[in-house]
Amino acid sequence: MRDTEKQSRQFAKQLRRKMPCSEALLWSYIRKRALKGARFRRQHPVGPYIADFACVAAKLIIEVDGHTHWTAEQLEHDARRTKYLQECGWRVLRVTSADVYDNLNGVWETIAFHLPPPAAAQPPPPLAGEELG
Repeated sequence: MRDTEKQSRQFAKQLRRKMPCSEALLWSYIRKRALKGARFRRQHPVGPYIADFACVAAKLIIEVDGHTHWTAEQLEHDARRTKYLQECGWRVLRVTSADVYDNLNGVWETIAFHLPPPAAAQPPPPLAGEELG
């Protein structure tokens, strides 16, 4: 494991312990495959960055932006970060903390829109001696 990945993982572990209230609220809604069966990870390292939430199967990252994300410096940093994540094949969905508090159903619907439909259940394999369809 590269040093930056190791540092990112350690930092992610710390972030999981002290999530902002808006992230904790959203996490309570998207955990346990509650949304189209998608499995999300919280504080998921991707290269030198840590995504607030990531659905690896759908290559979807959800970022919850609070008031600290509105400075010119932070907006520039977020743009670089988003570009990097997209170059790695991820789609990045940004929501505001205010939306999480004031419009959680809308945030839920937006996330659901960006997820692929759940995989159809596969038929069980044929039993021994049976022919394939």
